[in-house]
Amino acid sequence: MGATGGTASRDGERHGRSPLERALRDRVDGEVRFDPGSRAAYATDASNYRQVPIGVVVPHTVEAAVAAIAVCREYDAPVLSRGGGTSLGGQCTNAAVVVDWTKYCNRLVSVDPERRTCVVEPGLVLDELNRQLAPHQLKFGPKPATHNHCSLGGMIGNNSCGASAQAYGKTADNVRRLEVLTYDGTRMWVGPTPDAEYEEIIAAGGRPAELYGGLREIVGRYLGEVRRGYPRIPRRVSGYNLDALLPENGFDVARALVGSENTLVTVVRAELELVPVPPFESMLVLGYDDICAAADDVPRLLAHSEPAQLEALDDRMAQLMREEHTHLESLERFPAGNSWLLVQFTGDTRDEVDARADTLLRALGRDAKDDSVAFSDDPAREREMLKAREAGLGVTARPPDERETWEGWEDSAVPPDRLGDYLRDLKELFTEFGYDHPSLYGHFGQGCVHTRIPFGLRTAEGVAHFREFLFRAARLVSSYGGSLSGEHGDGQARAELLPVMFGDTLVTAMAEVKALFDPGNRMNPGKVVSPRPAAPHRVDENLRLGPRWRPTPPRTRFGYREDGNSFTQAVLRCVGIGNCRTRTGGVMCPSFRATGEEEHSTRGRARLLFEMLGGHTDTPVTDGWRSTAVRDALDLCLACKGCKSDCPTGVDMATYKAEFLSHHYARRPRPAAHYALGWLPLWARLSRIGPGAVNALLRAPVLARIGKRLAGVAAEREAPAFAGQSFLQWWRSRATVEPLPGDPRAVVLWPDTFSTYFHPAVARSAVKVLEDAGFRVAVPDRPVCCGLTWISTGQLGVAKRVLSRSVDVLRPWIEAGTPVVGLEPSCTAVFRADAPDLMPDDEDVRRLAGLFHTFSEQLVNHAPDGWRAPTVSRAATVQTHCHQHAVLKDDADRELMRRAGLDADVLDAGCCGLAGNFGFERGHYDLSMKIGEQGVLPAVRDTAPGALVLADGFSCRTQIEQGGTGRRALHLAEALALGLDGPLPADHPERAADRPVSAPGPHS
Repeated sequence: MGATGGTASRDGERHGRSPLERALRDRVDGEVRFDPGSRAAYATDASNYRQVPIGVVVPHTVEAAVAAIAVCREYDAPVLSRGGGTSLGGQCTNAAVVVDWTKYCNRLVSVDPERRTCVVEPGLVLDELNRQLAPHQLKFGPKPATHNHCSLGGMIGNNSCGASAQAYGKTADNVRRLEVLTYDGTRMWVGPTPDAEYEEIIAAGGRPAELYGGLREIVGRYLGEVRRGYPRIPRRVSGYNLDALLPENGFDVARALVGSENTLVTVVRAELELVPVPPFESMLVLGYDDICAAADDVPRLLAHSEPAQLEALDDRMAQLMREEHTHLESLERFPAGNSWLLVQFTGDTRDEVDARADTLLRALGRDAKDDSVAFSDDPAREREMLKAREAGLGVTARPPDERETWEGWEDSAVPPDRLGDYLRDLKELFTEFGYDHPSLYGHFGQGCVHTRIPFGLRTAEGVAHFREFLFRAARLVSSYGGSLSGEHGDGQARAELLPVMFGDTLVTAMAEVKALFDPGNRMNPGKVVSPRPAAPHRVDENLRLGPRWRPTPPRTRFGYREDGNSFTQAVLRCVGIGNCRTRTGGVMCPSFRATGEEEHSTRGRARLLFEMLGGHTDTPVTDGWRSTAVRDALDLCLACKGCKSDCPTGVDMATYKAEFLSHHYARRPRPAAHYALGWLPLWARLSRIGPGAVNALLRAPVLARIGKRLAGVAAEREAPAFAGQSFLQWWRSRATVEPLPGDPRAVVLWPDTFSTYFHPAVARSAVKVLEDAGFRVAVPDRPVCCGLTWISTGQLGVAKRVLSRSVDVLRPWIEAGTPVVGLEPSCTAVFRADAPDLMPDDEDVRRLAGLFHTFSEQLVNHAPDGWRAPTVSRAATVQTHCHQHAVLKDDADRELMRRAGLDADVLDAGCCGLAGNFGFERGHYDLSMKIGEQGVLPAVRDTAPGALVLADGFSCRTQIEQGGTGRRALHLAEALALGLDGPLPADHPERAADRPVSAPGPHS
């Protein structure tokens, strides 16, 4: 498989890992981690490559990072700086000490609005920078698809571009100066160097003079080759930027170092050039018969317009989106065609941007009314259309036909006027190698092509073909005067191919620059170029899979139906895109948002699980299911299932956590909370013996404190109060004649634990509204449970038995096809997703999944014609339960609220932080509240006194009540039932709802 294991172990032995770690801990203000979990989490990036790091340093300050590199120098340890870790070329994985800048070194140091510049630390995320620049109406121009989680340091390292590079150029074109640190400790600001400044540097002497003089001498010796050998195309990212050092280019050392991927220097601060935020935008989407025809038309578009973006996607990507049921709203906005160009214009007025689009259409002989044309000057609609293009990597990574697709030749670039012919030749090469129909898309206005190819990276034959293809493709793109990389950089994926593109002479010049800055080859060694006689890693070394990857196929409890019944394949869903590192929007990943830790992101946990499978001899995780490193990483997973929907490849970490816990604690004692909270449905039923007495005991100061300690429950949490009368007791007291299976108006109301024993008003309200809609409600006459609490604590054997009994109870209704209505989103999600995967061979479980509806789905989709929802006519702040967001969706809820006259502000503020048992477990309280305070709790506090607060999830309602908001949230069923009774109270309408009295939260 290459040199992964040997390199890592040699570095560990040569540098004396323990002395290095001790020195780092003693002298670095930061977090120093040499533990197996941290090393596993950083063992790969978003590429095909994997190298286990020596250790990880998370510096608190820039000066701490400088100190860490000084310590590494003393121990001759290689160093790798890392930002968002989304590199596709392998440049962010190495057998080195990894310095992660993103957690703490993420400040916007200064802004100069007049000069349109700012100074940043390398860990600052692009979207966060632009958010802080927004008051100045400025932004950083380049915008990769990973803009919501990529760091500025990573963008500088890779010379990132994105769609907006059509207007603003590459990162190198937008960097004014860099403060850099060499491995030998030289620290200096670099940038354009006029002759006078150059002479001053040389006269001052020292290492800066040696570097500047050496650069000028190297470029002088290779002057002709540098002038002739660099392709003159918009998207040349491969190789070192020696052309920036040409006299006619101002001997710009900063731009020369951009894109060097931490192989020459460490960037500690950067001064960036900013651009005004354009006030208006418009967009044309043009349809074509195929992607080559679209590419053929690019030169004509560029001749008649100056677009801000010119993007493309093909029929294959559209097909994958439809098969994966993703971004369908975006596709619906596209015009007729099999491939499309998206052309965006910006300007100072709406008339200006509209006119630019109209002018282009006239030049093309098209009209806005044509079926093959779509026009918009609505920014929201444009963002929706662009989402389809930005989703390319995620959509193509795991196609429904179960082919594995990989990067490796994912961002080649050619002159835009030769793009169509290049694509035809590339498709012929795909056919020759049997790589059937990869999607082709990308930044066509600059000739950059993205794709993922079904390389066979598990066998020796497949890897050999992979290697041969890359060299053939490199020769092809070079014949077009193009670049191996148009924005992702070289790393390991293209380092060995550089001589094909540049020739041996220019690559020798680059190697001399490497030797000048890093003669010991300690800066991200093996990537891009190496000082002679060393050579960079081959393209087929250090593969994450490869012919020597031999994971042990584990026996599992879940079926993993969508992953070929393979837990290994499920873990491989994570391809490193890093959307789980975003800070806003959606749900994924609450633990990362609160901790800033790679290990506590969905991606980090997936990396640990990959290492746990033991496919490589050098894996840092050696104890399989018993791994404490994996357990600790999963401990802070809220099992919110946000990743199941928000991850572009559908990673379902909640399921993987349950699977892991079931094996980790097999045949040995579990944490106390697994018994106290995992068996909650049983304890809730037993509470019927004396709910008042139970509540009193749970709140008796001494007994409660002892009980929480014994139960593994957070001392800060108040136990929710049990209701005096459960829903089932109330139901039986009604003595209502229930419908029989087969009754066309019958529905079964699922009596979940929370709506039965804690908040029975929710279930009573649901009965009231369902009956008002004309349904005849039935309730199971024997105990039932979805098994959720056992699933979330990994007690899967118990969960299956509980589910089997519940299915037995429901069998007559299942056979009759009677709908089952769930009120608690997490319980409903079990029947729609978890149960079919836990019991894949049970036909009744599969049937039940199709019959189980949410309360809103039943009313919106199945209520008799003529029924009108109760009028509530009130503003409402609405928190959607994470499991509903991930599995059930809230379309029906939004429609039902609209019909009821609710002015709903549905929050996009992430998880509430409680997440079932998670927020109640000892050790989780602070994190739980921190997550809540990142969005949900402040939004509830800001809700007007007369507005409703709605949350269908019991966890969400509990967190809101205990989170110092001064409000209680209602279930939508409760709000509608109150509407049936007449107008709601003007102030705090939730007070009209019947709810057991709980003690106030600690923040009240």
